[in-house]
Amino acid sequence: MTSLTVGLSPCPNDTFMFDAMLHQKIDVQGFTFSSVMKDVQQLNQDAFNGDLDITKMSFFAYASASANYKILNSGSALGKSCGPILISKKKINANDDLSKLKVCIPGVNTTANLLLSIFYPQITNKTELVFSEIENALLRDEFDAGLIIHENRFTYRAKGLNKIVDLGEQWETRTGYPIPLGCIAVKRTLPQDVQIKIDAIMRESIKYAFSNREDVMDFVRNNAQEMDDDVMKQHIALYVNEFSVDLGSEGKSAIALLFAKGKEIGLIKNVSDDIFV
Repeated sequence: MTSLTVGLSPCPNDTFMFDAMLHQKIDVQGFTFSSVMKDVQQLNQDAFNGDLDITKMSFFAYASASANYKILNSGSALGKSCGPILISKKKINANDDLSKLKVCIPGVNTTANLLLSIFYPQITNKTELVFSEIENALLRDEFDAGLIIHENRFTYRAKGLNKIVDLGEQWETRTGYPIPLGCIAVKRTLPQDVQIKIDAIMRESIKYAFSNREDVMDFVRNNAQEMDDDVMKQHIALYVNEFSVDLGSEGKSAIALLFAKGKEIGLIKNVSDDIFV
């Protein structure tokens, strides 16, 4: 029996997708999986080091890790109305001069930061925080603005914070494509037949979750860090969709365009050929 390491975040979309795979609720084709749960920015760093056999990572980070990993056709967070949002405590207009803002971001290697750099290159004073700390940092007036991801898009208004701009909406308006946020990738050094099997197992794990929602929710709840059920379910509904089951041609085209935009502004250098399993 082959044992493989799997990196995922505690976010509901990841635990929802991975539950059946990690806990052998489906046919895992003779594999066992040892999970490593970290914040996405930490997973991005692990990917640069090639530490994990299978791992979640930001698409922006993948561009720098593509020599070591290939993207699974299943497992991605990619869609519409799900992008990062730039928020603030004081009301700020997106058309204001944003160049002097002190902004906290959820990681320099996140797709959220890439989008901020594409659309607002004048924002250069950035500080990395764990994504779950951003709202409170704004409430303490430690920063002028913050770039939120994940479930924080459902909670910031209730805390009295304001939207400056939804970067996902900007992407969709300007490109017509869904926004690629994060992917699941597998090490290139694994045999091709193993990569293909892992892709199939990931797909079946997601399908199992869709068909057995309540069964997988215990794993989601146990890792969701004081999140109520409504927020968890909204999170899953937003980030786990048809592109998570299979990227398809539209998903792959959106990813290629994101990398091209990153190259235009000099933040992405070379991406390996043959990036999909």
